[in-house]
Amino acid sequence: MTVRIDREGEATIVTIDRPQARNAVDTQTAGALFEAFVAFDRDEASKVAVLRGEGAAFCAGFDLKAASGDAIDEKWYAELNLDPTFDGKDDRPRKGPMGPTRLALSKPVIAAIAGPAVAGGMELALWCDLRVMERSAYMGVYCRRWGVPLIDGGTVRLPRIVGHGRAMDLILTGRKVEADECLAIGLASRICDDGKALDAALELARELARFPQACMRADRLSAMRQWSLDLEPALAAEWATSAASFRAEGAAGAARFSSGKGRGGDFSAI
Repeated sequence: MTVRIDREGEATIVTIDRPQARNAVDTQTAGALFEAFVAFDRDEASKVAVLRGEGAAFCAGFDLKAASGDAIDEKWYAELNLDPTFDGKDDRPRKGPMGPTRLALSKPVIAAIAGPAVAGGMELALWCDLRVMERSAYMGVYCRRWGVPLIDGGTVRLPRIVGHGRAMDLILTGRKVEADECLAIGLASRICDDGKALDAALELARELARFPQACMRADRLSAMRQWSLDLEPALAAEWATSAASFRAEGAAGAARFSSGKGRGGDFSAI
């Protein structure tokens, strides 16, 4: 098995288990990652997922040894082609070269990053909603050196996360981006001590799992969809996305607050 799936409470942990290849992803691993996240999104008992790599690397990208062999053929290209009706939704999930990178999940995913998250591995991290990096971890478009383009959403998601100017710097130079810089430019969400990425990601996952889920997922979806919309239709879409969850959860939450919960910033018993 190149991908391992574990459960920790209401969190699903998806581990790329190819430490001998620094968790580089070959076609088999890409398929297993895709299937793991489709299953996670359909599992009502799991609220948050954590993506990590076994050992000292998050993911070194697509396995170039596999790409130089017989695994990449015209069938592989044909399977990854997208038709004009592609919408990323779960009714017709589409696999990306690295696996889940074309999925538009309904629930959040946290990347727990140790060591390198480079090339396609960086694109996997960008696909996640949040990124927890160990202090010695780093990112980079290392595929720049080998004539391998970003084909798992890197040219789309990186500018949206860090801004166009910074994205051009990273994309064109392919340079190493240390954890501290990742945090400073918004590429990392949290920094933790070495060896603690999984623990920190799970702590964050438990925090997210405590919240009313319909409201959180509606806000997440609206924030993701607004990129393609002007202000007025984006505001209309926000309301359309959130109205049902507000009716379902907002009134009950307001009642809890009115009863005294959360006063003084104490959210331990919400």
